[in-house]
Amino acid sequence: MAKEARPVLVLGEFEDAETLMSAAERVRDEGFTHWDCYTPYPVHGLDQKMGIRATALPWLVLGGGLTGCTVGFLMQWFMNAVDYKFLISGKPLWSVPANIPVSFELTILFSAFGAFFGMLAMNGLPRFYRPHFRSERFRRATADRFFIGIEGRDRAFDPQGNQDLLSSLGASHVEVVEE
Repeated sequence: MAKEARPVLVLGEFEDAETLMSAAERVRDEGFTHWDCYTPYPVHGLDQKMGIRATALPWLVLGGGLTGCTVGFLMQWFMNAVDYKFLISGKPLWSVPANIPVSFELTILFSAFGAFFGMLAMNGLPRFYRPHFRSERFRRATADRFFIGIEGRDRAFDPQGNQDLLSSLGASHVEVVEE
């Protein structure tokens, strides 16, 4: 039994960044939530037109850094003042200045881990397949074309209605990608 192919993505191709920016603003105003813009180079101001909010990633990096700093100080305190007491010349068993380098390095290490794994998790990576790959025209997204893709999981997804919307916004070509 062959399954019936169902649409999972509507791709609109645009000729230039200005048209894409105005189209992105309209798509955002229409209430779509699962859609994205694809450009061959960074387009400044596109995030604001799309209504993208600030990410929580800096807070994850801060949490990783604070965790690393705390782990560094606690680890050295335990090793020097509790586990293996070694008294030399009346110096204290543990002091902050002597332990700053290791704590600093662990702060950097844990921050990097927080940034790397937080970015992967927040972006839903790794993704080995996307419906966009079925489109021959989408290959030009890295060369000279601009695209808006409305995904099938969006509550307002209607293949014909979305095609009409993207065409009315100035898309030179609109394509429905099926599963």
